[in-house]
Amino acid sequence: MDNFSYHLSIERHLSPNTVASYSAEAASFLEFCGGDALGCTPDDIEAYLKARSADLSKRSQAHLLSALRSYFDFLILEGERKDNPCDKVDAPKLGRYLPAVLSVEEVTAILESVDGSKPGDLRDRAILEVLYGCGLRVSEACGLLISHVYADKGFVRIVGKGDKERLVPIGEPALEALSAWLEVRPEPASPEFSDYAFLNLRGKPLSRVSVFKMVKDRALLAGVRKEISPHTFRHSFATHMVENGADLRLVQEMLGHESILTTEIYTHIDSATWQRSVLDHHPRR
Repeated sequence: MDNFSYHLSIERHLSPNTVASYSAEAASFLEFCGGDALGCTPDDIEAYLKARSADLSKRSQAHLLSALRSYFDFLILEGERKDNPCDKVDAPKLGRYLPAVLSVEEVTAILESVDGSKPGDLRDRAILEVLYGCGLRVSEACGLLISHVYADKGFVRIVGKGDKERLVPIGEPALEALSAWLEVRPEPASPEFSDYAFLNLRGKPLSRVSVFKMVKDRALLAGVRKEISPHTFRHSFATHMVENGADLRLVQEMLGHESILTTEIYTHIDSATWQRSVLDHHPRR
């Protein structure tokens, strides 16, 4: 498993989160089949998927199958197997995924619910402004470096998936919130944390889990009852950009999507919103 993790990280350049997820899924499968990775068959893969289907959505099942396919590809690469048993297993049929999106009013309500002057309040406001203002992934926000914020030019440098870098515009609201937080930011607990923009009150970089919890708590305080996460701000950012006429290629570059097909989901969200509006106001609804 250590070699598999190394392969994913160093040779395939996958993100730490993906490496951890794929490794955990492969280890879980090996436990299920008694550790016999060399002798397992497509039937074993299907039995495992069936055993996990009760607690996993179809999208999660597809992710699990992808992890196992990567594991057996690794065994083939190492000369341990000649075939990949996942190749004969049908992936779950996925419908078009439309992520949860906040309205502009809901985003504003959540942002304005953070109006305190305590360091924790200023930090939360800055994170929310950056998530929505720049369309960042939660891991990108947690890893944002002060030296990568070019306030005078209105850009931030983001290191995204696969260590790919991109420049993203940052507006005045996010810059002002970030500046207010940096004035009260605690001393880093270690010199290695000195360049991290977002630290907890103990001087260590914020974890993704703590940002997830903060977003949910702030949404409840603002009266937003949707099931949301930090990624919802990224989806909302992209959707609002498309709705306001932004070029899809521009949105793709800002989000750091490798393929335009990934970004096209936001045109479908806009169409769904338009469709609901028409049907809700039609006299024959």
